[in-house]
Parts: sequence; structure tokens; C-alpha cells
Amino acid sequence: MSITETVTVRALESPFSLEGKTAIVTGAGRGIGKAIAGRLVSAGASVMICDLDEKMLVQTAEDLGDPSRICHFQGDLTDPLIPGELVEATIGTFGGVDILVNNAGYSWDNVIQKTTDEQFQAMLEIHLVTPFRMLRAASAYIRDAAKREIGSGRRVMRKVVNITSISGTDGNPGQVGYSAGKAGVIGLTKTMAKEWGRYNVNVNAVGFGLIETRMTQALGAEMASMEMHGHQIKLGVQPSMLDSVKNACPLGRLGTPEEAAGAVLFFCSPLSDYVTGEVLICGGGLHF
Repeated sequence: MSITETVTVRALESPFSLEGKTAIVTGAGRGIGKAIAGRLVSAGASVMICDLDEKMLVQTAEDLGDPSRICHFQGDLTDPLIPGELVEATIGTFGGVDILVNNAGYSWDNVIQKTTDEQFQAMLEIHLVTPFRMLRAASAYIRDAAKREIGSGRRVMRKVVNITSISGTDGNPGQVGYSAGKAGVIGLTKTMAKEWGRYNVNVNAVGFGLIETRMTQALGAEMASMEMHGHQIKLGVQPSMLDSVKNACPLGRLGTPEEAAGAVLFFCSPLSDYVTGEVLICGGGLHF
């Protein structure tokens, strides 16, 4: 084999495998969460997918294929008990937790004078308090496992990926609650990177711009609302805003869920073993 042929073969080889790893992905019933779960399964991981919508969870599990490596857990993650139950179910099913992707979220938008306390608190609950509770719930297992591994002379890297947004890094008019929650999770990320570095855990965040999901569909489209705690919440954005975003975005378009999942996969993989406490913006170059 020539040098050229050798280089070609090596370029086609997968740079990593997640075989033997177990992941939790919240908000995985559809959209970006489903795409993240699909990327992890394709890389060899076993995945516990969680969502509020059990029908969508079942469909996602079927779409992802191998039932021996996919399990689903239905629950409202804003219930203080659910994060702990999710972690326990994952350990009971797959034997551990190696990767945690805090992806669950939604937007309930308004300008500040029209934003109620309930609306603002709801955004903090799902985007900041829920990731905190997930991390706290996983902490006992992660610390105990790391101590055993370090004691035996092994370095086993685990991964946390928190999802933020350019609304959190840049701010966005009409999203005071959403932006505050997404900004807060960056502080959580950086603090946990420092707390858990000694346990060989990489804690990073991915911030999305506008990705093609039901949250960014044009208002008036089908399925442009969701029910949450008794409230019917409109989802989507004005068509004129979508056009202006495309014009302002250097790549000239919205991203796909699969492209968003690719950025998350990097932080879930061994390629990021020496990267922690960072925020990667996946937004096509768009900033508000």
C-alpha cells in the first residue's frame, strides 16, 4: 500500500467510539434532543431518552433502532423528584451514567412588562433549575465511580453538556425569562467544570442560534403550540423575523437538528477530553 493509500484509509476511520458508554438525553422526544440521541446511538452508546411526551418518546425509541441500547423515561423534569428517578432508572437499566445532556426546554416569551412571575419562574425552572437538579442527582454515582477508577490507576472521562442559546450569551428582546435561564446555565456549567474536574468530568455548554424545530417554525403553522402546566403556549416566530435572521446569519439559513447534534457530539466524545468549562456557539455565525 502506498503512502497516499494509507493516508486515505486512515482519514475514513472513525475518530472515536462510544461503545460501552451510557448517556442520558433530556427533551429527546423530538427535534434537537432526538437528533442528539441518534448521534450517540450511532457512535455506539446506550441512551436513556427522557421527555414529557410519552407518545413521542416511544416513536423516537422505535426510530433509533436497537432496543437493547435505547430506553425511554417519561416525566416532567420540573418536578423535583423526577431528575433523581431518571438517574436511578438509567443506572438500573444500563449500570451507570457516562454522558449527561441537559437539553430539555421551551420558550414562553414576552416583553418584561407583560411577563408574569409564573412565566419568568417557568423559564428558570426548565432551563436552569432542572439542569442543576440533574447534576445533583447524578453526583453521588459520578463521584463514587471516579474515586474507584482513580484508586485503581484509571482515568475514565465522563461528559456533561448543558444547552444554552445565543439568547443567553447576547440577550434577545421579548425573551427576558428564556435569556435569563440560558445565561444562568453558563454559570452552572463553568462552576461544575471546576467542581468536577478532579472526578475527570468535562462540563461544557453548546449555545444554539436558530435551529429548525417547532420552536422556530413560522407562527400560524400546524402544531404551533404546546400545553405546559395548564397553559397553552404558542411556539414559533414571526415569518418576518425568520427572514431577517437568515439575512443576518453569515451562512444565510437556519441550522438543522442534525447539525446542532454534531456540536453536542463533540463534547460527548473523547475528542473533548481536555476541554472543559467552555461554551461552543452553534449558530451559523449569527449573533443577536
